[in-house]
Amino acid sequence: MLVIISAGIAPGLALLSYFYLKDQYEQEPILLVFKSFMYGAILTFPIMFIQHVLITEHIMQGKIENAFISTALLEEFFKWFILFFAVYTHGDFNEPYDGIVYGVSVSLGFATVENILSLISSGIEVAIGRALLPVSSHALFGVVMGYYLGKGKFSSDKNYIKWLFLSFFISFLLHGIYDYILISVKNWIYCMIPFMLFLWWYGLRKVKHAHILTEKLHQKAIEK
Repeated sequence: MLVIISAGIAPGLALLSYFYLKDQYEQEPILLVFKSFMYGAILTFPIMFIQHVLITEHIMQGKIENAFISTALLEEFFKWFILFFAVYTHGDFNEPYDGIVYGVSVSLGFATVENILSLISSGIEVAIGRALLPVSSHALFGVVMGYYLGKGKFSSDKNYIKWLFLSFFISFLLHGIYDYILISVKNWIYCMIPFMLFLWWYGLRKVKHAHILTEKLHQKAIEK
């Protein structure tokens, strides 16, 4: 059991450390990052309960509904809800890149608990595959969500609502496509590999843009 728990935690911790250490200016308080991670972990259980009800009651029967509504919509909405109401207005969320740190924290909290439960159910032999696909994809959905939250919070225009909407919608859309490939495409690995490469490219591009926005914010502060 200790091996399974360690294997379940390790990829999430590694990815969280990677994105946390890429903060070039003021790294976030460990306690708040941990709280965000735990918020995501706790979310796993009500989300899984709702998904169980949807499956057992045959409410979502089609592959599109399962991929985009019972999985992507539920998971990304609750993660967005926690980020917006528990982190967005926090005083330590004071740079655009911070959104990525907290977005990844919440997403990986959820993914880590989900990963542990899956390893308990399926065995340690699926650990590498889960680290490369579900755990890393959740981290990247968190990157996208956090990037647009950070962009919205520090936007100088009045269209911040647009960025807040995109923070949910794009992560939801990417998550839905990911799940649709898994459950509906025959020989799904041939579609999943290019999709994951795109997801990493897109996520790291948002990291780069978040760094640029953060640098501009600091330059403005110096000029004042």
